[in-house]
Formats: sequence, structure tokens, C-alpha cells
Amino acid sequence: MTAARTPGFDGHGIDGHGIDGCGIDGHGIDGHGIDGHGFDTLAIHAGQEPDPTTGAVVVPIYATSTYKQDGVGGLRGGYEYSRSANPTRTALESCLATLEGGSRGLAFASGLAAEDALLRAVCQPGDHVVIPGDAYGGTYRLFARVLARWGLDYSPAPLGELAAARAAITPATRVIWCETPTNPLLGVADIAALAELAHEVDALLVVDNTFASPYLQRPLALGADVVVHSTTKYLGGHSDVVGGALVVRDAELAERLAFHQNAMGAVAGPFDSWLVLRGVKTLGVRMDRHCANARRVVDLLATSPRVTRVRYPGLPDDPGHAIAAKQMRDFGGMVSFVVAGGEPAAVEVCRRTEVFTLGESLGGVESLIEHPHRMTHASVADSPLAVDPGLVRLSVGIESAEDLRADLAQALG
Repeated sequence: MTAARTPGFDGHGIDGHGIDGCGIDGHGIDGHGIDGHGFDTLAIHAGQEPDPTTGAVVVPIYATSTYKQDGVGGLRGGYEYSRSANPTRTALESCLATLEGGSRGLAFASGLAAEDALLRAVCQPGDHVVIPGDAYGGTYRLFARVLARWGLDYSPAPLGELAAARAAITPATRVIWCETPTNPLLGVADIAALAELAHEVDALLVVDNTFASPYLQRPLALGADVVVHSTTKYLGGHSDVVGGALVVRDAELAERLAFHQNAMGAVAGPFDSWLVLRGVKTLGVRMDRHCANARRVVDLLATSPRVTRVRYPGLPDDPGHAIAAKQMRDFGGMVSFVVAGGEPAAVEVCRRTEVFTLGESLGGVESLIEHPHRMTHASVADSPLAVDPGLVRLSVGIESAEDLRADLAQALG
């Protein structure tokens, strides 16, 4: 798709798909919400009852490492040591499980800590994992330079093509690892179809839902077994915390993961848990603004002679548009584009922006711009997952859309 032929947007959403008053039709998020309550109500209240002693409406930061026991083995509420459980972390885990429609949530010190614990819990040396052909660079590094030494095999495949995903499966495949939308190419995979494929071979489908968040997409309702989040991103939403999470459907798998969480110890601390909980309260309203601003930004990029390609699942001619419209409420706040002139031109665009801050990470209220080839995806530069050196990735924030458009217009010259 070239910029000159890119269709625009209108005031009724994108091509009439996916954005309506009913949200994600048939997948648990609709006008009546989850379990009788709307998403925003649950984001504010799930797992966050007022403090029984003081009536505080915000969950306290339980800054303690240990807990008084009422006799040997007499635990108050199941708490003994904060690596095993902490009330602030419990509140976050409960809230995330509710929002994703899972049986249990587990919070970690980072998204990669969550990934590592999950893979070591469900795999063993000699097992095989199918990963996206454009996986996040940190995830690829975990597989290629850490877990491969442990004996875990993996194969990249374009998971948006079901035949390619099927072809990558081996007799040793235990997990299909999906990102949708992917980082940084915004590729879309059919979660329901991948779940069916995974279960045919007794494998688990794991979906990294970081880009979409549970507000826009609920993989467990579509058949996935595990959802992964970097809570650093949209869930936290303010670029002030690092964290990760897993949410699962199956209770037995949840127990296995909880054992590894405790045994490996990379848990979310109480203050980090509190910060993510605070961010989750405004997730819905923030995501609405992220999505609206992204549409305005894509409109600008699609008409720029300096841009040769825009990657965004909200575009009607994007390869993943139909699937995204089916399984997402809206198309997210992430946008990637290729700059004419390759790497030097892309780097110059990143240098020239003023409202968009040059920086890694994503999902915060402020807009960020980065050059994946040199920054977030430098770890895949010499691999089959290498990204176009002319690619620029945007995390579109919640500033004035006109300011963001003007900033990109001047940066593109």
C-alpha cells in the first residue's frame, strides 16, 4: 500500500467496522459490560474494595515484607511473605483477571519476567515454540539468547497466515506465541483460528495483548489459554512503572504459574502494583483518546509524499484490517510508517520532532517516536526478524491531535 492510495477516515469510525456502540460484539465486552458491569466500572472497582479498617477507597500500598501469624501456620488472609503474596499485588492481579475474563492474574516485575516464568513453567528442554515472524525484539532475545541455551527450540512464522503457522508446528511444539497487533509492524493474527490450531496439537496459545489492552481485545474469550502484558505500557499508562502480568483461564495452569512466580521471585512490588492499578482506572478513557489521535495521525501520514507505507490495522486496505475489526473494539494507538530515503531519512524524522519525544517504550499519555532498527529492535538486526531501516514507530499519546499532526508535518518537511 502506498501513501497516495490510502483511504481516509470519517466521523463514524474506520470503514464502518469494529467501532460501534456495542464494542467487541460476541466477545464479552458490549453495552452491558462484563458480568453485568461495564468495563470502566470494573477497571475502577474490581479487586479494589474500600479498606475494611479505614474505608479508604484506594487500595493501600502494603510496604511490608512479612506478616504476623496467629500461631504457627495461622496466616491472616493467606499472607506470610511478600514474595509469595502482597495485598496490593493481589488487588492488581484480581483486577487484571476480571478485565481479561480469566480465572487468575499474576503480576511480575516486568513483561519479560512474566514471559520467562511462563515459558519455564509450561515448557522443558527439547520443546518447541512457534513465535511471530516480527516478534518484539526483547521476546526474540529471550528465546534466542536465553531459553535456547536452556534447550528450548523456536521457529518464527508469519502468524497472520494460518497456513504458515501450521507449517511451523513440529511434534515438539508446546506453545504458539502470538502478538496481535505485533511490534513494530502492527501485524494482526486471528486469535480464534490460532487457538483452534494450537489445541489440535495439544499446544497452548499465548497472546501478548500489550498493544491492544483488555479494553480493545480479550484473547481468552477467543480461545487463548494465556494472556501476557507488559503492564509498563497501556495498563500503567503514565511511563512511571515497569511491570508485567499473566492472566489464565485454567485453574490448574494458574497454580503451576503461581508456583513458578513464587519460586523464581520476579514479582511486582507493592508500589509498582499500586501505580499500575492507578493507571488501569483510566484505561478506557485513555484508550479512546489514543485511538482517536492515531486515526488523525494516520490521515496525515497517508497523504505525505515522504511516507511510502503506513502500517496500521485501522486502514481498510491493511492486510489485517478485517480480522482486527472482528476481534478488536478499536485499532489502537500504535502506528508505524516507512520513510522515503531509508535509514538516514527515518533517523532525521525522529530527530526533528518536538511534541513526539524520542524514546523507547510505548503506551504512555505522552507521544513517543523511535527508530526500531537502531532502538527497540536492534537485537534482531542480524536475524530473520530484522526490520526495515526506514521504519519509524509511533506511540500516539493523548495530546491535542492537531499539535501531533503539525509536529509530524514539520518533521517530515
